[in-house]
Amino acid sequence: MREDGQGLPTPRYVIDAALLEKNLKILSGVSRRSGCKILLAQKAFSAFALYPLAAKYLDGTAASGLFEARLGKEEFGGETHVFSAAYRDEDFDDIAEIADCVVFNSFSQLDKFAERAQARGAHVGLRINPECSTQSGGIYDPCAKFSRLGVTRENFPKELPKCVSGFHFHTLCEQNSDALEKTLEAVVEKFSDFLPHLKWINFGGGHHITRPGYDIALLEKCIRRMSDGYGLQVYLEPGEAVALNAGFLYSKVLDIVRNGKDIAILDASAACHMPDVLEMPYRPPLLNAGLPGEKAHTYILASQTCLAGDVVGEYSFDEPLKIGDTLVFGDMAIYTMVKNNTFNGAPLPSIWIRQPGGSETLVKKFGYSDFKNRLS
Repeated sequence: MREDGQGLPTPRYVIDAALLEKNLKILSGVSRRSGCKILLAQKAFSAFALYPLAAKYLDGTAASGLFEARLGKEEFGGETHVFSAAYRDEDFDDIAEIADCVVFNSFSQLDKFAERAQARGAHVGLRINPECSTQSGGIYDPCAKFSRLGVTRENFPKELPKCVSGFHFHTLCEQNSDALEKTLEAVVEKFSDFLPHLKWINFGGGHHITRPGYDIALLEKCIRRMSDGYGLQVYLEPGEAVALNAGFLYSKVLDIVRNGKDIAILDASAACHMPDVLEMPYRPPLLNAGLPGEKAHTYILASQTCLAGDVVGEYSFDEPLKIGDTLVFGDMAIYTMVKNNTFNGAPLPSIWIRQPGGSETLVKKFGYSDFKNRLS
């Protein structure tokens, strides 16, 4: 492994426990003032070494299937809520044993599995689609035309099955509470006749609650609208907001080449270690760097893999980059860690926790066996 100036390896992820706790305190304040319950969406953050810290402030976890449900139950505790667009028959009984609440994506899935869920003590919910797009996020818009996620009003029967105790909707992605307010208008307009018969409603995730400038007062107003107006227990299940800006990826410059522009080749990969850069697309923040041309020296930052498009982006610096320099990307605790991969045999970055005093503790080190044993 290569080392930076601190004698620590690169590439490596670092999760800052103090920054994580700062976010958790903000979320806990929302819960305390509004009466809502907040669940960690593990699809965005599942570094369970930090679950004991998060469990001090949050009410449980949200899962997308059996493995996430098990992880939340075993390592976090509290409530375990599960939603899947469709459940595998061979997994379902295990999910229902673990879950406090199982949310279904269709009435056919509800008809097939609800009785089995209730027999194991799980509450039953239904995901609704309010058909209210508040973003232009393409693959991240659950209300896009022809979306498979959630039941639209036209597909509801006249009466709601008695087994359904709550509704779940998830329509947002990195948005402010004005988008939630607009979504709630659509929910009430389309589903208000069913709301008095429910016990709870889950607003899903995508709420950027811990981002500077987020309108927390409006969020709490939205929560109280449903809790006071309909007597519902409100749930939120943010993922990004939990660990927003609490993680870093350290990478070293391996080489510098030129082809019309200066190109720095790193030991970190967009495709392997921060896939949202290519998928969203997304430009991660970089410590002490600027936009192209903003500072004196501009470089394309790319990876050592053979994928031609494995490029992080174009950044500028006050001084020329040198082989061996360490670059620090921000906002690397969410999604990038749970979605990383070993394409091209790229080693996974080690995972470290930065303690409040500044020391870094190794949580996980990956090696050849992690790559080898994935496929055979």
